[in-house]
Amino acid sequence: MQDEWILVANGSMARLFSRAGSGDPLVALETIDFPEGRQQAHEVGRDRPGHDRSDNSSSGALLEPRTSLKHKLHERFAHQLAERLDDGLADGAYSGLWVIASSPFLGSLRSALSDAVAPRVRLSHDADFTGLDVSSLEARLQTLAKSKA
Repeated sequence: MQDEWILVANGSMARLFSRAGSGDPLVALETIDFPEGRQQAHEVGRDRPGHDRSDNSSSGALLEPRTSLKHKLHERFAHQLAERLDDGLADGAYSGLWVIASSPFLGSLRSALSDAVAPRVRLSHDADFTGLDVSSLEARLQTLAKSKA
C-alpha cells in the first residue's frame, strides 16, 4: 500500500505530511512558504482601473479589475502546490490525498488540482491547521476522519 499525503495550507504557507496508514504517525515532508500571501492588500499594490471610451462622451468609464491582486497571488500559490502534488503522484509517492486548507484558499487549491490528482483526494476540509503542532494536527485529523465516515 502506498503512502497517503496530507496537505495543510492557507494562502501563505503549506505543510505536507505523509503516513503509511490511517493509524500510523504523520511524517513531515516539507514546509512550503509563500510570503507574498501574507502581504496586506495595500502592500501588494494596486491595479489602476482601466478606462473605456467606447461612447462619444468626453469622459471614460472606469473598469474595475475582475480579480483582486491578493486573489491572484493565492491562485499562483495554489498552482505551485498543485504542481508539487503532481510531481509526488508521478513519482508514486502517494495513492490518497487529504487537503485541509483555509477558506477561500481551499477553493483555489481544489480548482488548481490536475485531473490526475483530483480523484486521489479522499478528504477535503476548510480550516487552517497550519499553526498546529504534529500531535494536535493528528488529533484534529482523527476527528475529521470520524466525522466524515
